[in-house]
Amino acid sequence: MIVLAGLVTWAGLEREACADDKPGSSWPMFRGDGQLTGVAKGELPDKPVVRWRFRAPEAIESTAAIANGVVYVGCGDGVLYALGLSDGAVKWKYATSSRILSSPAVAGGVVYFGDEDGVFHAVSADAGERRWTFKTDGEIISSANVVAGKVVFGSYDERLYCLAASDGALLWKYPTAGRVHGSPSVVDGHVLVAGCDEMLHVVRLEDGQPVRTISLGSMSGASAAVVGSRVIVGTYGNQVVAVDWKEGKSLWTFEDKERQFPFLSSAGIADKVAVVGGRDKRMRALNAERGNLLWTFVTQGKVDSSPVICGARAWVGSDDGNLYAVTLASGEEQWRYETGAGISASPAIAEGVLVIGNLDGDVYCFGEPPNPPPNK
Repeated sequence: MIVLAGLVTWAGLEREACADDKPGSSWPMFRGDGQLTGVAKGELPDKPVVRWRFRAPEAIESTAAIANGVVYVGCGDGVLYALGLSDGAVKWKYATSSRILSSPAVAGGVVYFGDEDGVFHAVSADAGERRWTFKTDGEIISSANVVAGKVVFGSYDERLYCLAASDGALLWKYPTAGRVHGSPSVVDGHVLVAGCDEMLHVVRLEDGQPVRTISLGSMSGASAAVVGSRVIVGTYGNQVVAVDWKEGKSLWTFEDKERQFPFLSSAGIADKVAVVGGRDKRMRALNAERGNLLWTFVTQGKVDSSPVICGARAWVGSDDGNLYAVTLASGEEQWRYETGAGISASPAIAEGVLVIGNLDGDVYCFGEPPNPPPNK
């Protein structure tokens, strides 16, 4: 553990909140909100325990969504599972024809997600019944963002798509020069997505018209986290970069010259800190304004899982099979749980619990003990 600096409040760069969510009541999409900040409202116990575990037949690489007391998670067996948040019981299953690596998004009583065959699905959240599907020409790893009756997501066919949430009608598609692996963020009527063409694309949500492209210096498989005009995203070029999406300029670049490994993890941003995992088995905290290293936390496996910030701690999974909680101020480990298999999915936090899956197909729910003993 290396502690390099303290943290202060990052005033003036407040993230947009989901207006229709009560604090801590849901985790409706990948990274929790439309700007992909990876910040959870509410609290988690100091020492969470396993409330329940669900075993799926194949690996869980999809990050769960939590809404209205239900956990929605995709699986390598091609099935989207709806599980009760209180007990992990299966409420329904929706089968596709290929692996589900994209993370579901829940909005307006509908669950939206893509599959490896390039089919994008909309199913009812209460019963798992198909509402509509839309076919792209490449696999869909990118997770959906739903806003103002529109659904946006990327595909390996080198396009960013916008569909009508109600019926799946194509509203527009925007071509890039490379596969789109990461998920799009939405802010101030604009869609922002990092791509394998080494660019951050800024397009208008209304009609898909390009506003600008900003060089990232290398291709990116991560999702762009946005706070105000600032975008922070990791790249395959072994860097984490920050750009101003409104002015189209680079702000800073972080690179560990001694450890040249890609960043596939998406950053979590809160206060004045950006936390991101790396394939060099480390999670790092960077000063979000200047990009200097604040601290480093070392695991025993690559960290493709994207950290989630909840209160004063950052939570992240590692390929070493552990789920970790470290202090946001110093990176000191406060808690860990060994799940028995690598974790590439990211935490979902809502209603005082954390849900995450691993590569053995286990979905865990952590929180307070289900039946706490009476006070003595």
